[in-house]
Amino acid sequence: MTDTEDLQQGFVAEFNDTTLLETALTHRSFANEQDDLQIEHNERLEYLGDAVLDLIIGELLFVNFPDMREGELTRLRAALVRTEALAEIAIAIGLGEYLRMGKGEEASGGKDRPTNLCAAFEAVIGAMYLDQGLEAVREFAIPHFEPLLERVLADASDKDARSRLQEWSQAEYGVTPKYQTIDENGPDHAKEFTIEVSIDGQVIATGTGRSKQAAAQAAAQAALDQLDDHSQSTV
Repeated sequence: MTDTEDLQQGFVAEFNDTTLLETALTHRSFANEQDDLQIEHNERLEYLGDAVLDLIIGELLFVNFPDMREGELTRLRAALVRTEALAEIAIAIGLGEYLRMGKGEEASGGKDRPTNLCAAFEAVIGAMYLDQGLEAVREFAIPHFEPLLERVLADASDKDARSRLQEWSQAEYGVTPKYQTIDENGPDHAKEFTIEVSIDGQVIATGTGRSKQAAAQAAAQAALDQLDDHSQSTV
């Protein structure tokens, strides 16, 4: 089994023209080292894939959030197709393993570099679009973006909670909430952090998460929940 055949095992749509996939996986540095072969690199396919992703993600958001304003849709799409997000998907499907790049680029960690992984993913999307059409791209890409969308929405909600807690704290006490890490557990690749939030020296709530930011956001939401419970009990 060739590298491209192996990679396609994780794809919904197999490629009819595997040279498109090979081109999508070819970094400019590899092509530059093959002067006599005139190998094409993936930058044109990257350009096409970027446009295709904007379309299908824009369509996904438009259909699923009929009441969301244009500006919010644009910000949400930007969060889903940013370099780090696309690199994360590329890692999930093992794309870095199959990248063809120059010796110097590979030796410097090029196969793990987010910009290279993002570019390769976009190029694969462009190649799949040319080879199989838009529906095949949807079938392949959307399942990878749905959990990412849920996380982005959750993060946005949590950030709003931190903003609301800060506004309340400054209005009531004239101070900004303080966040402190009080515990962290688990191996490096799956750590869980516990953070407490205090206002004017008094601990209000704690929260846990897979990152310090997520834990702080959880703590802020817990503090708001407590404030809501207190206000309802005094009514």
